[in-house]
Formats: sequence, structure tokens, C-alpha cells
Amino acid sequence: MLLQQEQADDFVIANGVQYSVRQFIHMTAQELGITLRFVGEGVNEQAIVQAVEGDKAPALKPGDVVVKVDPRYFRPTEVETLLGDPAKAKDSLGWVPQIALQNMVAEMVVSDLADAQRHALLKNHGYAIAVTSEH
Repeated sequence: MLLQQEQADDFVIANGVQYSVRQFIHMTAQELGITLRFVGEGVNEQAIVQAVEGDKAPALKPGDVVVKVDPRYFRPTEVETLLGDPAKAKDSLGWVPQIALQNMVAEMVVSDLADAQRHALLKNHGYAIAVTSEH
């Protein structure tokens, strides 16, 4: 729809619902059967594995630190809140979100887990391949 417009324009593609990074991390961990607890505050905050159920995260164990805050990735002019307003995309294009964040997270985890399993299989059979997160 964006590319079929006669006049180029900018549109915000968003669902208009705000989630925190912590909520996103919890959703992702939940899809992998991981229960997390957060400790510390600000730049010292960490997510620690509390429990692992199932076989989707075999390398993790309780006590492992899986998320740390890294100030190198702060934006120079950090804002307190970010929320996309899709009203223009809806009004001009008739676009509305068709997938909830939880469903999108589930799809992303399935895809990344399959990539990780393929990589592990190749590595276990003596093949050296580069691991990349770029797609």
C-alpha cells in the first residue's frame, strides 16, 4: 500500500499500543519456557534466569544472566516514552495492524530458534559457520 501511492509520504506503521522493553523480554522468555527475574536498577539492571521449562533453551540454567543494560546503546537524546500513532496510515491507506505483539514475538522466537538449532546441528557435525543476527 505504501509503495502504490501516487505521492510519496511518510507513514507510521505501529499498533498504537505501548510496551516496555521489559515486557518484550518477558514475552520472549516465556515463548522459550524461561522465567526471569529482574534485579538492580538503571544501568545496573539485569535479567536473571529463575527457571527453565521444556527443551527450547537447553544451554540456560537458573542463575544465568541473560540481559544486561549497556549504556553504549543509549540514544544521545533518550526520550522517556515512544508510542507510534498509526492514524495517518489508517486514514490514508486503510491499514490496520493484523497481528498482536505477543503473536509477533512468538513468530520471531520460532524463526530464531530454528536458526539456532540449524547452527548447532552444523557445529556439532564439524562445520564452522558464521553466526549473524542480520537478515
